[in-house]
Amino acid sequence: MTTPDPRPGPDTGARPDADPRTGTGTGTGTGTGTGSDTDVVIGEDGLARPAWAASDPMLREYYDTEWGMPVRDEQGMYERISLEAFQAGLSWATILRKRPAFRTAFDGFDPEVVARYGEAEVERLMADAGIVRNRAKILATITNAKATLALREKGGLVDLVWSFQPGTTPAPRTVAEIPTRSPESTALSKALRKEGFAFVGPTTMFALMEAVGILDTHLLGSHRRGTSGVWEA
Repeated sequence: MTTPDPRPGPDTGARPDADPRTGTGTGTGTGTGTGSDTDVVIGEDGLARPAWAASDPMLREYYDTEWGMPVRDEQGMYERISLEAFQAGLSWATILRKRPAFRTAFDGFDPEVVARYGEAEVERLMADAGIVRNRAKILATITNAKATLALREKGGLVDLVWSFQPGTTPAPRTVAEIPTRSPESTALSKALRKEGFAFVGPTTMFALMEAVGILDTHLLGSHRRGTSGVWEA
């Protein structure tokens, strides 16, 4: 039986360059200029990045070391799905700054632990000012932990998510050329909902696919394009 997605509001996703998540990372950067036909900014270190990753040190570090790199472990995938859900309607910068507090509050996003949470844990989380205190999202995180454990009998969460890798990846020169959803993200959303997951809309799943390396939407000209080992530059 498919669990309905309880999320109120739009499926905004969590791609760093999309409007809902840019937060303080939307400045033009402190670099020396941009390409004539791309949205990359050349930083003081000589490396090309999108504008959202060019100014805020936290977002730049995330872009340079994490975003788009393959995630192939269950706990890592569960954490990213959880944080994508919490990001809905907020900036990614907000979530990233709160990530250490999220990890502490949710026991390192260990699905076996979170799946056992009851009302006492929910109330503890609702009182934790270090995280996003949204009851529906907290309950979804617990629901998704239980669904993650149940998927172990069917090959596991990681294999399910990666099974929706498309045959090609976008090759955007500008942020405007980056899609926000795809047939594969829509299909992944439906598959996860069928398995009992919540807060997994098609746009959010497209953002997940970008974040965990299933897609490479780094801009052409970015120093990160093609570095995941999954896609060529």
